[in-house]
Amino acid sequence: MQNTASRNPTTVRRPAPTAAVILADCGPPGAGKTTIATRVRDRLEARGVPVRVHHSDDRSSRTHERLYERARDDPNEAITVVDGTFYQREWQTQFRTLGEDIRFVHATASLETCLERNRARADPIEEQGVHVIYREFDAPEDALVIDTEEASLEAAVDRVLGALEAWNAVPDSTT
Repeated sequence: MQNTASRNPTTVRRPAPTAAVILADCGPPGAGKTTIATRVRDRLEARGVPVRVHHSDDRSSRTHERLYERARDDPNEAITVVDGTFYQREWQTQFRTLGEDIRFVHATASLETCLERNRARADPIEEQGVHVIYREFDAPEDALVIDTEEASLEAAVDRVLGALEAWNAVPDSTT
């Protein structure tokens, strides 16, 4: 059997993705989590990568527990994006029990920007809730931090996709 890669030195073979990754998209309300998660999903689907997104669309006391259950039960063949505040360390720790392929993306913005974006929503949360989560937010260790005031949406999404490629969760878009 001939080694075709040696005949064509420009051919770069990247290993196929080895395991599904759970991407926890966290940050205070109004930081841009849902916008980033939705655009990441769209871009991955356009590349033929199976992806599931779970948003913290309810405001119950069990929100993070429900997100955990959904992520745990997703098929291993898909990238799972979980969109929630995860502002308490205990929730981050719980998600890390899902395996070594859990990665955090921390969307951040100033309190003023978060409040402004929250007010512009069709269904804003109470401003006191934004203040509490912002003040009590315990940033996850080893997270990819994206300041959504500094980075455009496309730049933020490119950073997340680049990280997924570096983690070998998705094929490199250039190959």
